[in-house]
Amino acid sequence: MPVYFYSTRDRYGSFSNFSAHGFELDGAYWPTSEHYFQAQKFVGTPHVDQIRQAKTAKEAAKMGRERSRPLRSDWEAVKDDIMYQAVLKKFQTHADIREILLSTGEEELVENSPIDYYWGCGADGSGKNQLGITLMAVRQILRDRQSTSQLL
Repeated sequence: MPVYFYSTRDRYGSFSNFSAHGFELDGAYWPTSEHYFQAQKFVGTPHVDQIRQAKTAKEAAKMGRERSRPLRSDWEAVKDDIMYQAVLKKFQTHADIREILLSTGEEELVENSPIDYYWGCGADGSGKNQLGITLMAVRQILRDRQSTSQLL
């Protein structure tokens, strides 16, 4: 049975990029994985720090979608890996939500976004669910590391 998530207030709200689970990555502290992801669209520019300092994940997302900012030319090629790095670091940093992720076993994880057909499943379920796929990959990495450390 798939595990659906979307709102940060739900049982699996920590799976959302808007959840308030900050981490350090690339020499800076990021309040949410959304802050990190959106900022990486403008790597090497002052926009990175402006987005990192956004008061909320929603504000960071809005700033990252502003097309007045100079989107990096390789964005489409690197965005999946950037999301993976952010999600992995978030769950490595916070033991409480790592346990929630691991508790989902082998269940399919689905971002139940009615508007996002790339990261989520979209209103009609036909979306790519790339965030869910990323979370399942991170879950497997964490599980493998856990079993390796138990052997040591």
